[in-house]
Amino acid sequence: MTDTPHKTLSLKKKAPTSRTPQDSGPENRRQRSGARARQAALQDHAQQARGIEPASPAVPPISRERRPGVPKPAPKPFHKTAEPRTRRTPEPPHRAPASDTPSVDTEHSPRIERKPRAPRTPRIAETFSLFAPCPHGLEEALSLELQALGYDKVRAGRAGCHFEADWMGVMRANLYSRLATRILVQVAQASIHTEDDILALAHETEWERWFGPEQTLRVDTSAIRSPVKSLQYCNLRVKDGICDRLREREGARPDIDTVRPDARVHLFLDETSATLYLDVSGESLFKRGWRLDKGEAPLRENLAAGLLALSGWTPEAPLLDPFCGSGTILIEAAWIALGVPPGIWRPFSFERLRPHDARLWRHLKDDARAHIATRLEQPLVGCDLQSAAIAAARSNAERAHLGSEAIRFEVCDARQLPAPDSHGWIVTNPPYGERLSDDDVELWPQWATWLKRHYDGWRLNIITSDLELPKQLRLKAQRRTPLHNGALDCRLFQFELVGASYRNPPSAASVAKAPHPSQE
Repeated sequence: MTDTPHKTLSLKKKAPTSRTPQDSGPENRRQRSGARARQAALQDHAQQARGIEPASPAVPPISRERRPGVPKPAPKPFHKTAEPRTRRTPEPPHRAPASDTPSVDTEHSPRIERKPRAPRTPRIAETFSLFAPCPHGLEEALSLELQALGYDKVRAGRAGCHFEADWMGVMRANLYSRLATRILVQVAQASIHTEDDILALAHETEWERWFGPEQTLRVDTSAIRSPVKSLQYCNLRVKDGICDRLREREGARPDIDTVRPDARVHLFLDETSATLYLDVSGESLFKRGWRLDKGEAPLRENLAAGLLALSGWTPEAPLLDPFCGSGTILIEAAWIALGVPPGIWRPFSFERLRPHDARLWRHLKDDARAHIATRLEQPLVGCDLQSAAIAAARSNAERAHLGSEAIRFEVCDARQLPAPDSHGWIVTNPPYGERLSDDDVELWPQWATWLKRHYDGWRLNIITSDLELPKQLRLKAQRRTPLHNGALDCRLFQFELVGASYRNPPSAASVAKAPHPSQE
């Protein structure tokens, strides 16, 4: 990395509007409408009666384009002795008829009679029960993230977290959460015994509050230890209940779209109850919108952010991924360091629901953009043996609005990569299983030797499904965190690198037998 600061995030700014002296003329002034226009018209009428020329026309003339084929009317003769025309002032809606209206006082400016406005009833924000699913193993990290975002009653559950928030909090969770897979709003819950109870629950829920027959629908079902025999039949029961209710109340039923629906409903079943959720995220939250080029076994974006959270890395320290692939971990780290919300450049399902407030959502995103930094303080470095993977990583970084200087990608062997700094973090998803060929049997011992020689003081974090990897590295893991990478049961191993192996310290006899460096 060079010492000169570079902008690492490209943000488009609006061009400032410059006003010229000609723009301040009467014809370019802001046009008023409503009560203010009527008041200005009455004031100009009174000034004309006193012989004072108004500063600007109260109501600009209406320009009408002449229709083609219609001849232009001949101009009327102009007489200097003609009296100036007075414009008719429109009457306010609350005034009496013209016959009962008193004449305008020409000595004083007219005053518009205003009715006192009734005080508004304070609106109580509704609180919703929410569930945010996440990959297995990230429940505690997601709980800490939601608490840091200011949510109340956060409780880690199985593969997700429960919490509460108002509608503003619902939008903020979609915008800011890096670890959640989606945000689900609980809309109904009841005890059930048969599939007909699911139909009744769906029919009694106020779906017209959220969407209508003009929108498309999709229903999904998941269950844990539920006595129901067919989840597909439960899907049909929920769909029938929703469609019957909307047809009874609005005269039509929504169409079904399983690819890009406007409204997504999730049914969750356990041993005794059924819970209906409305998915307000749409596509999964790990789809940030920038990753189109993928490697052989890419990490999902929220799992990559979870690895960074579990490793303890902070933007104040350098970061290295020696097996970077398509660059998912490093791009997520760059967004964390710059403060880029993960949902800032993608659409959400709640934008197509009836309660959506477009103005509030626009204000929320503008505030988020205002807090994004433009350059990184510490180096982010990634390397890979395959040039195609490095090209994909650079393309993904560009789509993530990161400049070319944000992350240093290079084609290199991890066993020959020098340390970017005197200390830092290594967070990586190395090849394992079928991705590792028979020719790379010596990869792990050689890489471990290189790390001990050149990365003293660094912290190493590796996610892998190979539980024997610490033994091959000849390192003792300080911590093991169970995780799921898709369907793979994995572990996040954490090591602290030192100059010599701390598993088996060399004995005095072995040190005496070791050759001197000058004799090698």
